[in-house]
Amino acid sequence: MRKAKRVFVLIIGIIFIILGLFGLVLPFLQGIIFLAIGFFLLSFYFPKIRLWINKHTEKYPYLSKKIKKVEVWMTKIIGDI
Repeated sequence: MRKAKRVFVLIIGIIFIILGLFGLVLPFLQGIIFLAIGFFLLSFYFPKIRLWINKHTEKYPYLSKKIKKVEVWMTKIIGDI
């Protein structure tokens, strides 16, 4: 079950990254939002992405708090990966 969750989160994260890349070119998709969600989902799978997100949000305490809240919320929904 745990491996299935990991694969599911990885696939959904990659899909959001692809949609984000399309969204950067197409005017009707919000590319930045899809990229942010994709990277956030992949951060559960790859610790380096999580470190990158933490490094780039520590300058902005408000944003860092929000990301921590979303991270806790997503961990409750997805569970421990």
